[in-house]
Amino acid sequence: MTLATWLLFVTTVFFVSATPGPNMLLAMTHGIHHGMRGTFVTCLGLMSALALIMAVSAAGLGALLATSVTLFALVKYLGAAYLIYLGVRTWRARAEPLNADGARRAAPVPAGRRFRTGFLVAMSNPKAFIFFTALFPQFMNAHAPQGPQLAILAATFFAIEASWQFAYAAGGARLAGWLGSARRVRLVNRLSGGAFIGAGILLTGVSRQA
Repeated sequence: MTLATWLLFVTTVFFVSATPGPNMLLAMTHGIHHGMRGTFVTCLGLMSALALIMAVSAAGLGALLATSVTLFALVKYLGAAYLIYLGVRTWRARAEPLNADGARRAAPVPAGRRFRTGFLVAMSNPKAFIFFTALFPQFMNAHAPQGPQLAILAATFFAIEASWQFAYAAGGARLAGWLGSARRVRLVNRLSGGAFIGAGILLTGVSRQA
């Protein structure tokens, strides 16, 4: 690919990744409750899922989801159910005030659970499979070796996506200083939980052509 093509890809991914969605919402929410260091594991789960999605999309699952109504619907509703479950759990979470450094006063959530949550949230949207299947070929030269081009695009995507995740997490961590009372923590839990539930409901309306 040419430098101009790569720069166009960078610009596209920069704005796509910046758009608030379940991944960024989770990074911000965990930034509030676990701080930047604690959210690193969450982001690792998010990025691990995205790596898997890219791999299976390259293997053809994205194209299969785009053509199979039944498979797409199955993945879509499972993903929506998980987002709604996560939203209900966040909504009903105990309103535990945070310390000045943004840490919970109660026992922290285990790292394994944070990683699993990040992984499942990133895996919950079937559109991600189609996104990678449809996006990457637009910036690849069909007459040049595909492997090196795919590696460059994947590395670029990872760098931009990870940067935005940490930016959202940092914003959440800064907001944590404001959450010294149970009332404010409860408000954030309700807003975050409602956003996850809303994302799950919206996901049920997504079509393969959207």
